[in-house]
Amino acid sequence: MQQQEIHKFLERYFHANGCEIIDKGPGYMTVQLTIDLDKELMNRPFYWHYLEKTGGVPNPMQLTLITNQQLAPAHIKGEVIHFGSPRLHQIFHSARNLAGYIRLYENHREAPGMQVPLRPWLGMNVRVSYQCDRKRDVFKSIGLQLINGQMVESFHDRLLGMSLTPKIPDYSFTLSPLIMPGSGVFRVANFIKSVIEQEEHLWADEARKRWQKDLSLLEHFYEDAEEKGESYENEKAALQEQYEPKINISIINGGLFYLTDSAV
Repeated sequence: MQQQEIHKFLERYFHANGCEIIDKGPGYMTVQLTIDLDKELMNRPFYWHYLEKTGGVPNPMQLTLITNQQLAPAHIKGEVIHFGSPRLHQIFHSARNLAGYIRLYENHREAPGMQVPLRPWLGMNVRVSYQCDRKRDVFKSIGLQLINGQMVESFHDRLLGMSLTPKIPDYSFTLSPLIMPGSGVFRVANFIKSVIEQEEHLWADEARKRWQKDLSLLEHFYEDAEEKGESYENEKAALQEQYEPKINISIINGGLFYLTDSAV
């Protein structure tokens, strides 16, 4: 997972959970946490328990995250975050817990009094993990219109530019989907698989070369043994587990979005 992708993911995460990003620049961001996200991320149970007992005024913390130390200004102090860091994995876990599924409507600005149709879109944020003895994660956000089957990439980035509300706006009505959400999930998954199939997988070829090299060393080590035995089979299986290229697709979160014709 590239640092730029981490930065975009964090922006989407905090925006989706109602946090204000009060300062940001290349390689960093400072976020004013909500009460709920302070409780979720900052590990202050005694503070919140005391506040609830005494009726005090809540003071959620601010969090500064540095996603690229080379780009962030030297005076910015905060947590360095990268793939594998505990904070990022905590946020991944939180995203799954807090935003597994949502339903939002475009808060459009059509002429008052007009009845405006809102078309259903299935939005899915997906992680594609390329795994061997090394690992790389790529995040994709796909939108599928559930009437005509139109599919767009970077869907969440488009949503960030819209005004969305959990309540259907006045003078609006929703159109019924022709593609059911369950079927839409399979369409999105098949689309991602087709994109992956068209990619060049040099990383997998290189992993197989490293695998074969270590397997040759293992064979050489046991070449004089009369019986290779269970230890040989275990070590051979461990090499396969370590090096064999695998691609895993996992859904981070998703939802239904009812949007005007001109929104996407």
